[in-house]
Amino acid sequence: MTINKFQGKTESEAIERARKEMGPQVVIMSVKTVKPKGVFRAFKGIVYEVTAALEESEADKMRQSAPEQVPPQTQMRRPESINLAADEQIRIPSVAQGQPEQPARMQQPLPQNEPAPEQPQVQMQPQQASASALEERLDSLQSLLENRISAEKENQEDGMGGANGQAQEGFSFVKMLYQTLLDNEVDEKYANQILDELEKISNKGSNIDYILSHIYQKLVLKFGQPKPIEFQASKPTVAFFIGPTGVGKTTTIAKVASRYKVDEGKKVAFLTADTYRIAATEQLRTYASILDMPLTIVYSPEEIKDAVGKLSDYDLILVDTAGFSHKNAAQCEDVKNLIGGLSAGHKTEVYLVLSATTKYRDLQDMCNIYRTFADYRLIFTKLDETSCYGNLLNIHLYSGADLSYATYGQNVPDDIEVFNTQKIVKKLLGGD
Repeated sequence: MTINKFQGKTESEAIERARKEMGPQVVIMSVKTVKPKGVFRAFKGIVYEVTAALEESEADKMRQSAPEQVPPQTQMRRPESINLAADEQIRIPSVAQGQPEQPARMQQPLPQNEPAPEQPQVQMQPQQASASALEERLDSLQSLLENRISAEKENQEDGMGGANGQAQEGFSFVKMLYQTLLDNEVDEKYANQILDELEKISNKGSNIDYILSHIYQKLVLKFGQPKPIEFQASKPTVAFFIGPTGVGKTTTIAKVASRYKVDEGKKVAFLTADTYRIAATEQLRTYASILDMPLTIVYSPEEIKDAVGKLSDYDLILVDTAGFSHKNAAQCEDVKNLIGGLSAGHKTEVYLVLSATTKYRDLQDMCNIYRTFADYRLIFTKLDETSCYGNLLNIHLYSGADLSYATYGQNVPDDIEVFNTQKIVKKLLGGD
């Protein structure tokens, strides 16, 4: 895995630089603002810094197509498994009782039979070493490591030490991570895929912070880069929200509308085809009145083209559809025809809204049914009503659909965000 950082005057500029240098398959792991320093900081604006990652196989392709010209004195060895950023600093938790924590830098593995260099590791510049995104995300997991590793060691036999002890400790830690994923209801198939490589690493005696960093970054890459609503210059983006009853589609639509109109100044309009429930239409009408947005009711698939045509000067049109059981074939056909009512010249996006509290088997059935008539992105609601987040990973991997937004409460316009991959991965590993 290759990890680099890029800066720009805007978030988009920094991301574009990352994609230009590392390729379109790059995954943006974190975005932060960097405030100017120095005497003239008042005359400088903030810059955005993104941390971008690329799987090793993709990085190899990039290097083959555009080999880097690196001076011999700055060349570094690449590990066989992953390439961690040299400026990531992680605190290693205490393993033995009474042993204090010591700050340590991630050490890249050396090839077998090659002695370690005598000189100390080269230190990165202070501005690179400070505020590491990875360190921030893993910091609160230290107590988890200490408590569980201590419990594991109490169950192990005395007399274990040296390389064998480190290997056994790493193996025990991998088993602990595996159980943590299962406790979070990650499907056993996916947990096994993730842990297969970690078991090989632990058997070679890798220390715990290396293993934790590896699985953290692997999970981030598994989730991929979230994809929110995309806009175009000439015509409005028409976003359909589909899903079963009771998942909070209408409330989610109101949150999205407020996000883009209030925060980003976009022209947003509502359409609703949910004529099965009068309460749903009235709820959306209330939101439309508060946000000062037009609301159009569509009674048939044939009407949607004309309705969208009258809103051609808007940036975003949000379409609320009727919630229904995925087993109801007739209503499923109605939604299919509604989405298909627009011509190919319109930019349409479909968002499948699912509750994080729904059983995995039912989520699979829903994904299968909706996939028969739409390529969708995923929105998960009710994250505040569950303590197990494995289904978010399960359904993403099962459906192959991109993640988009997550909601965690009823408050409008709050309680919604673009899917926060790092936060969810942290919870999957047992953090707060």
